[in-house]
Order: sequence, then C-alpha cells, then structure tokens
Amino acid sequence: MNKLLKVLILLILTSIACNIASPQAPSAPVTEEFVQPETLPTEALTFTPVPPTGTFTLLPPTETSTPTETPLPVVESLKAKVSADLLSCRYGPGAEYLYLIAFRKTTPVELIGRTSGTSNWVLVQNSPQKCWVNAKFLDIAGDPQTLKVIYPDGYKLPVSPYYSSPTAYSSKRDPKDPNMVTVYWSEMTLTAGDEEDENMFIYIIEVWRCEGGQIIFDPLASNYPEVSFIDEEGCSSPSHGRVFFQEKHGYAGPSEIPWPTR
Repeated sequence: MNKLLKVLILLILTSIACNIASPQAPSAPVTEEFVQPETLPTEALTFTPVPPTGTFTLLPPTETSTPTETPLPVVESLKAKVSADLLSCRYGPGAEYLYLIAFRKTTPVELIGRTSGTSNWVLVQNSPQKCWVNAKFLDIAGDPQTLKVIYPDGYKLPVSPYYSSPTAYSSKRDPKDPNMVTVYWSEMTLTAGDEEDENMFIYIIEVWRCEGGQIIFDPLASNYPEVSFIDEEGCSSPSHGRVFFQEKHGYAGPSEIPWPTR
C-alpha cells in the first residue's frame, strides 16, 4: 500500500511539473463592440480636363434658300374674243399710237406677242397689218404673260417718209424727289394735214421705268418737247427709253433717251 501511495504521489508531482513548464497563453477577450479599422487618408481627387485632340471650327450658318420664280412657259399664240363693244387695234402698244382698225364684240382674235416689261397690250395676228389691243377688253383662253416678247425688238413701227427723228438731248432727276425724271428733246413742227385727227399727239415717248421692283413699259404722249414720269430704284434691269415723232403716215425715230443717274 505504501508502494501504491508513492506511485500516486509521483504521478501528481509529475503532472504539476508539466503544467509549470508549459504555461497556457491566455486567450484574447471577446468584445461585442465593432471597431472600425483605421483607413488610410485619401487625397482629394482633382479633375483635370483633357484637351480635345481636334480643332473645332465654327461653321457659318447656312443661307436660307430664297424661292425663285419659275419662268412661265412660252406659247406661240393664244385664242381670245373681244369683250368690249368696239375695240381699237393700233399700230403700237398703247392708246396714243395711230389707229388701224376696230374689232366688234365677240370677234375671235389670235394673240401672238407682248411687250417687254409689264404691260396690258398684246399683238393681234391681223392681215395684212398686225396691230395691238388692250388685253383688258379680251376674254383670253390662257395667260397673256406666256406669249413671247415681240416688242420692241421683234416688231417695228411704220416709218414716216417725211420727217426726221427728234433728238433726245437731256434728262434729269428732281433734286427734291430723285424718282421724278424729266426728259427733253428737240422741238419739231407737224405740217398741217399730217395729223391723224385733232386729238393726235405728235410725240410718243416709250419708257421702261422701274416701279414697285419691276420694269413697267409705259408709252407716254406729248405735244411739247418734254415729259416727266416716275422712275424708282430696286429693279434688276436698268430703266431706259426713246422718243418718236408721230404723224399720220408713221413714225420718225427713235432717239434714245440719255438716262439720268442718281
């Protein structure tokens, strides 16, 4: 029994000696608190714009297209009927030219031309002498503006065998109203008996003048060697004119008007 006790005491001592030689490391205490891990400080971000690689060129604004007038088709002739009771047909495109014949109401006529510039007068195919009528007194099957331009280049007034041409020697604009033009030419005398009637004018002044942005053909008449009319700015083609001397057999001239500048 003593031997057994010694053995037991020896085992106890051995166990105590092992615990002393190998001490157990204490474990870390567990906490409920969450500790935010320390973060490294960050520098403020700086945005540096990257320059464009290409050159930006500002394009000019495109022009707004301006609608252009479509030219009217040209026709060789138009049919018409006289709507006035009696319509005078004259040697020239205006009411003061020499008289040729008259057409009665409902007379059918064939129109074959017009003047350059804006005008109501149209050329009638009449034999043996073509003549001019005012389109306001016609019922026309079509647009008279589609007729080809005949006057002044394609139609000639009958020539007087007895008189020479007047001379248009001067023209001027009114200093107070530059649109007002006055033209002067040499004075001529009509021999008694060479008038068509007592109402005939001896001078025919044809002017292509500017009004409202368009060229107007305006045949004027006078018994004195001067005439005045309006000629504005703003037309695409230049204004011009000429002077005739008129007697019952025909026309002497023309003399071109020296057009005044502004």
